[in-house]
Amino acid sequence: MQTPILAVLVGKVRAFRGENEPSAIGKQPVEHAVAVGALGLAGDEQADRAVHGGIDKAIHHYPADHYAGWRQQLGDVPLLDTPGAFGENISTTGLDESNVFLGDRFRLGTALVEVSQARQPCWKLDHRFGTKGVMAQVVKTRRTGWYYRVLEPGQVRAGDTLELVERPYPDWPLASLFGLLFGGEAKDRPADLRALRDVPVLAETWKVRRAKLAEQYGVDS
Repeated sequence: MQTPILAVLVGKVRAFRGENEPSAIGKQPVEHAVAVGALGLAGDEQADRAVHGGIDKAIHHYPADHYAGWRQQLGDVPLLDTPGAFGENISTTGLDESNVFLGDRFRLGTALVEVSQARQPCWKLDHRFGTKGVMAQVVKTRRTGWYYRVLEPGQVRAGDTLELVERPYPDWPLASLFGLLFGGEAKDRPADLRALRDVPVLAETWKVRRAKLAEQYGVDS
């Protein structure tokens, strides 16, 4: 499976909701080759490193396929005219949360990356679009996007390909994973919650989430 990369985007930390709440969600496309390292794309920044960035969230991928659905919900929003509306670093078509799986390994340009988790949305999406409910709709529709950790550094630019090289966990599509951990499905899926304990590639913060839900519902006992 090879998917053309439509855009590679990076952003700097800027004032967002006032000077005291900065963000780097405003990513912009770049045409040149960008170095890919353990913490993501060269030149890309995150304002709050406690919840953004890091090894497990080095690169954010959001499908351009979702933009049509957002236009139907939000109307003619200028943010949706070009990639980057959701703060993504990588934009493609043909891949989404139903056909991308936890632990998938992709050749991103010359780098090797691994899917670590779906994106857990926050209030910044509502503020960015100037509309209440965007974050809630991400949860409801499972149009979350996802994060990669970087296994091998390299370079990537728009026009390169994203090539699937390994799928070790075909039972864990991201939409299902998100529904289990954040979509209110854990109570009705105890076997899945238990099985997820044995999937080592899950991001560390999501392992904590799984453990809390397992304790809540008595799954691991």
